[in-house]
Amino acid sequence: MLRAFRFMKANHSQTWLAAGLALFCAATFSASAQAQAPTNAPTAKPVARPVLKPFKKVYPIGGKVERLDPALDALIPPIVAVERLASGFQWAEGPVWNPKTQTLFFSDIPRNVVFEWMEGVGTRDYLIPSGYTGPQGAAGGSGSNGLTLDKQGRLVLCQQGDRRVARLEKDGRFTTIADYYLDRRLNSPNDLVYRGNGDLYFTDPPYGLAKGNADPAKELLFNGVYLVRKSGEVVLLTKELTSPNGIAFSPDDNTLFVANSDPAKPVIMAYPVKADGTLGEGRVFFDAAPLAAKGGKGVPDGMKVDAKGNLFTTGPGGVLVLSPEGKHLGTISVGETVANCAWGDDGSTLFMTSPTVLSRIKTSTKGKGF
Repeated sequence: MLRAFRFMKANHSQTWLAAGLALFCAATFSASAQAQAPTNAPTAKPVARPVLKPFKKVYPIGGKVERLDPALDALIPPIVAVERLASGFQWAEGPVWNPKTQTLFFSDIPRNVVFEWMEGVGTRDYLIPSGYTGPQGAAGGSGSNGLTLDKQGRLVLCQQGDRRVARLEKDGRFTTIADYYLDRRLNSPNDLVYRGNGDLYFTDPPYGLAKGNADPAKELLFNGVYLVRKSGEVVLLTKELTSPNGIAFSPDDNTLFVANSDPAKPVIMAYPVKADGTLGEGRVFFDAAPLAAKGGKGVPDGMKVDAKGNLFTTGPGGVLVLSPEGKHLGTISVGETVANCAWGDDGSTLFMTSPTVLSRIKTSTKGKGF
C-alpha cells in the first residue's frame, strides 16, 4: 500500500508561501495488510520540512468572548480577539503544541490525517494515516483523535480506527501502548494526558465505532477511563461515565478532570488521585446542562488547565473558562462547536479546534507545564 505525505493547499484558508510547492514522500508497504492492525504497524514517515521563512500575517477575526465575571479579565484581556488561523477541515480535534518545531499538531478524524500548522506559513499534512492503518474501505476507518507528546517529544495518538493508543517512532512505525483490557479490545480511545510521573491516562468512549454502543464489534460492556503504568499495565479507573471524553490534570496532578459528553448528563467530573495512581470517588465539578438548555451547542469535550488551576473546557457555546472552584467565568466562542483546545507558543496562547476551523486567542495566563 502506498502512504504519501505532501504539502497541500487543501481547502484551507491558509496557503503556503510559494504556490504550487509540493513535496511527496512515499513508502511502500506489504500488500498482506490485515483488517486488524498489528501491534507495531509500519506507516509512512513524516516528511522533513523544507526551509520556509514565516511571514507576518494578520488573521481574520472569528469569534467573541462572553464575560460573566470580572475575574475573567485577569485571564483574558478585554482587548484580545479570537483569530481564525485555518479552515476547511471535516472534524478537527486533539491539538498539541510541539515546542521543538514551534508548530501545532491536530487531527482531522474523517480524513485520517494529522495536520501541522506553523505561524506565518500555514497548514500541511503531517501524518497519513493517523488513526486507521488497515485496508482502505474497511469498516472503522476513523482517524486519530486526541494527541499528546511524551517526555522524549514523541507523538502519542488516540487511534480511533485501530482502537488503540500508539506512539509514533522516528522510523515511522507505530508502537502500541494500549489496545486491550482483560483480553477485550478497547472501544476507540479518545483523549489522553500524561501525569508528571510518566503514567498515561486516557478515555475510551465508543465514538470510533460505526454504531457506537450498539456496534457488534464492541467487546467491552462499558466505556472506561484508564491508566497505563510505565510498566505497560492497563488499569481500569472508572466505568461509571456513559461517554468519557476530554481529560486533564490539576497543576499539582492530584485531581483528574474528565468530561462526560453524554447530552443526557453533560458534566465535568473531578476525581482525587490516590498514591497508587488510581482514583477516589468522583464529584461533579461542573454541570453544563443549564447551558445546553439555553441553546448552547456542544457538550463537554476536550479541556486544558492553566498553571493557576483554571479549567478551559469545551462545552455548550464554545470554550468555558472555569475557576478552580468550578465557577463559570466566561465563554470563548468561535462561531461553531469547539471540540478541543491546547496551550501553545510560550504557553499563553490557547488554540481551539472546531469541526471546520482552527482558531486561537491570546491570554494573560499560561498553561500547565509551560
